[in-house]
Amino acid sequence: MDVLRLEQPKKLGWYYAPFFTAFWIILGLAIVLTQLNHLPTPLTHRDETAHPDSFIAERAEEILVNLTSLGPRVVGSNTNEVETIELLLNEIEKVQNQMSDYFDIEVDTQIVSGQSSRFHLYQGVQNVLVKLSAKNNTSPNYLLINAHFDSVPGSPGAADDGSMVSTVLEVLRVIAKSNGPLEHPIVFLFNGAEEEGLDGTHGFITQHKWAKNCKVVINLDAAGSGGRELLFRSSASNSWLINYYRKVPHPFATTLAEDIYQTNLISSGTDFKIFRDYAGMLGLDFAYIYNGYVYHTEFDSMKVLPIGSLQNTGDNVLSLAKSVGNAPEMWNLTAADNKTDHLIFYDFLGWFMLSYTLSTSIIINYVVCLATLIAITRSLFMMSKATNLGWLAIISQYALALLLQIFSIAVGATASIFIAYFLDSIGYSMSWFSSDWLIFGLYFCPIFYFLGIFPALFLECTKRHPLCLSFRIQLFLHSQCLILIALTIALTILNINSAFMCMLAVFFYAVALIINLITKLHSKGYWFAIAVIASQIVPFMFFSYVAQFVYYLFIPVLGRSGTTLNPDILISIVATIFSVLIGGFLMPLYLLFRKARSIIFCFLGITLLFVILAITPIGSPYTAKLAPQRYSVQHTYQIFHNADGSIRFNESAIYVYPIDRHTNTAKDVINRFKTMHNISDVCNDEISCQLRRPSIFYTASAFWLPVDEAPIIPSEKPLLTLTNEIILNTPNTKRYNYTLTGPDHLTIFILPKAPARVVNWPFDKTLLPNSGYFMSFVYGKDNKALEFFIDLELPANNSNTPNLEIGIAGNWVHQSVQHAEIYEEFLQSFPDYTTIVNWVATYDSWLF
Repeated sequence: MDVLRLEQPKKLGWYYAPFFTAFWIILGLAIVLTQLNHLPTPLTHRDETAHPDSFIAERAEEILVNLTSLGPRVVGSNTNEVETIELLLNEIEKVQNQMSDYFDIEVDTQIVSGQSSRFHLYQGVQNVLVKLSAKNNTSPNYLLINAHFDSVPGSPGAADDGSMVSTVLEVLRVIAKSNGPLEHPIVFLFNGAEEEGLDGTHGFITQHKWAKNCKVVINLDAAGSGGRELLFRSSASNSWLINYYRKVPHPFATTLAEDIYQTNLISSGTDFKIFRDYAGMLGLDFAYIYNGYVYHTEFDSMKVLPIGSLQNTGDNVLSLAKSVGNAPEMWNLTAADNKTDHLIFYDFLGWFMLSYTLSTSIIINYVVCLATLIAITRSLFMMSKATNLGWLAIISQYALALLLQIFSIAVGATASIFIAYFLDSIGYSMSWFSSDWLIFGLYFCPIFYFLGIFPALFLECTKRHPLCLSFRIQLFLHSQCLILIALTIALTILNINSAFMCMLAVFFYAVALIINLITKLHSKGYWFAIAVIASQIVPFMFFSYVAQFVYYLFIPVLGRSGTTLNPDILISIVATIFSVLIGGFLMPLYLLFRKARSIIFCFLGITLLFVILAITPIGSPYTAKLAPQRYSVQHTYQIFHNADGSIRFNESAIYVYPIDRHTNTAKDVINRFKTMHNISDVCNDEISCQLRRPSIFYTASAFWLPVDEAPIIPSEKPLLTLTNEIILNTPNTKRYNYTLTGPDHLTIFILPKAPARVVNWPFDKTLLPNSGYFMSFVYGKDNKALEFFIDLELPANNSNTPNLEIGIAGNWVHQSVQHAEIYEEFLQSFPDYTTIVNWVATYDSWLF
C-alpha cells in the first residue's frame, strides 16, 4: 500500500514563489552587497586624542593629496626622481621629529642598476627605505612592508600605488611615536620603479645591505581604486602568518583569487613575485580590486578613492605590522616555513576568516564527501523502506534524476555560452561592462531556467509514479550534491586550492540532510524543505559574496584583455560556476509550488528581456570617465639603414593598439583620415616585425596609419655608436662594442643574421639569442650612456654581407611633447568614452 502517496500534501500556492524569490534577493542586496562594500568610518585629526595609537585616515589622505598633485610619477621624470623623493624624505623627517625614545630609525636612498628579467634592464632607479627598530634590538630577522611610488604615464596613480605609500607612511608614524614593543625591526620600502618591470624591488632584494635580513614581506598594491584591499596571495605554508592576519579588524581574503591569478587571465604582476622568487620570503600580497576601470588611467585620482579605503587598509596593515613585528615565530624562521604545501584561506563577508593547509584541506574534503555519501545512501535506503519500493527501484530513480540534473547543467551552460557567442557575433559583446547588473539576466537566468525546467517537465510527465513528489524532489537535491561531491574529489586530486568551494556546498547540504534524517522530516511531506532552505542561507551569502568580488575583479580586466578573447565567454563561464553553486539546491524547491513550470519560465523571460536590453543603448559598453574604452596610440618615425649608413626605408605613421574586443572605434577614426592598414599588411621581414611583441611597434591586432607629418621629438633621438670592433682569439669571433644614448625609455632589438650567432654579451648569459631578441632599457636618476658588447661567431667564409641587425626604439612617454597637427587631430577624433595612452617614438635599425 502506497501510504506516502495518500499522505502527500498539496503543492504550495504559486503566489508564495515570489516571496521565496524575494527572500534570496533581499538577502543578497541587504547583507551580501552591503557587507562587500562596507568601509570603516575614517578617523580624523580630532579623533587622534581619543585614539593615539590608531591609524588616522585624514593624515594619510593629506599625504596622498600632496603626492598626486605632483602629477604622473614615471621613471626618468623629474617628478619621480626628484620631487617625489623629496616629498617622501620630508614626510619621513616629520616622523623622526615625533618618534619616541624607544626606537632607532635609519633612512636610506638607494640608487641601483641591474637586470630584473630576461627582457628588462634598468639603470639608476631609486628606492627610499626606513628601518625602524627598538634601541635594544637583537633580532636578525626583519619584517618588510613594501609599496611603490611610481605610476604609469598619464596617471596620477592615486590608488596605484599612492594610496599604499601614504598608508605605509602613516603606519610608520603611528608605530614610531609609540613606546613599543617591537621585537623585530621593520623595513619600510618605498620603491620607485615597479611599473617598469618590478625594478625597484629587484634592486633592493639583490643589492641592498638590509635585504638579506628581511624574511617576511607585506606587499601593498592596487588593481583598482578603493574598496577593501584583498589578500589574494600568500607564500607561507606555515599557518602562523595567516593566523595573525585573521586577527586584523577587516579581513578580506581568498585563495580563489590566487588560483585566478595563476591562470594568467590577469596580466599585471606585483613586487611580491620578486620577494618570493629571489629571496624566498614569506609574505602576504594585498591589492585593491574595486573600480578597476580607472586602473592605469588618468582617472585614478583622489576623486574616486574613498577615504574609508585608507582607514580599512591602515587598520589592517597597522595590526599586522605590530603582530608580526612582535611574533615569536620570527626568531626561528627556517626553510620549512616556506615549503610547497599551500594555505587555503577565505573570509566570510569580512566577519571572520578560515585558514588551513592544503594537506588539511584534502582530509576535510574527503571526510565531508564520504560522510555525505553515507547520508545520501541512508536517505535512499529509508525512501525504499518507507515506500515499500525495492532498493533497485529507488536507485534507478536516483540515477535518472542524476542524469537529468547533469543534462540540465550542461544545457544551461551551453545556453549561457551561446548567448555570449551570439552577442559577440552581432557586435554587442561587453554590454555588461558599464552595467554589470545585466550579467544576472544574460548569464545566470538561463542556467537557473534549465536547472528548473527539465525536472519540472519530467515530474509532470511522470506524476503517476508511485514515488511521492517530496522524495522525487529530494532525489534531485541528492543528485546536485553528488555532482558537487564528484567535483570536490576531482579538484582535490588535482591539488586545486579552490576545491573548498564545492566542498562547502556539499557540507551545508549534508547538514540539512542529516537533520532531516535524524528528525525524519524527510518523510513528512514538504517539511524537509525547511532544513534545506535554512542550510542554504550561509552558502548563498558566501557564494554571492565571492561571485560579486570575482566580477569586480574580472569585468575591468576584460576591458584591457586584447582583441582575440571574447570576454562574454569568460563572464558566462563564471556565471555557470556560481549558478550551480548558488541555484543548484534552490531551483528544485520551486517544484514545491503550483504552476512550477510557469514560475520557472519567468527566468527564461528575464533572459530574453536582458538580451533585448543588451542590444539597446542600455547595453552600450562604455561610459565616459567611469568605464572608458582604452587605446594605446603612438606617433612614430622609423628609419632602416643599410650597412654603409645610407637609408633604405623611412616612414612616419600613427600606430593604434586596441586593448579590448571592440576595434570599430579606432577603425571609424582611422577611416576619417586615410585607408587603414593592418600591421600584417605592412610588416615584412624586418627585425621589429619578426619579434611581434606588444609594447613595441608591431602587434598583429594593431593598426598602422602612414601620415605625412613626422612626430615632434622633444630631445635628441637615440644614438647607437659602434665604438670598436675586435677580432677575438676564438676562431671566427668578432666583438662589437657599442654605446647607446637616448630618452629614458628605450628598447633594444638584436638579430644575428644566420649562420652568424651571438656567443657572448654582458647581459644574462642564459639568454644568448639564436634568433630575434629584444630587451627594454629604462634609466632613472643616472642617465649615463649604456655601454655593451656583442660577441658574434661569424661563418668561416665571411663576406662583406651584414651579420647583425640592431634596432633601437626611443619612447618619450612622460615628457611634455608638442604634437604634430595631424596627430593631435587624430587623438581628438576619438569619442569621449575613450581613454588614450599616447606618446611619440622613433625606431632606427642598423646593419653591421
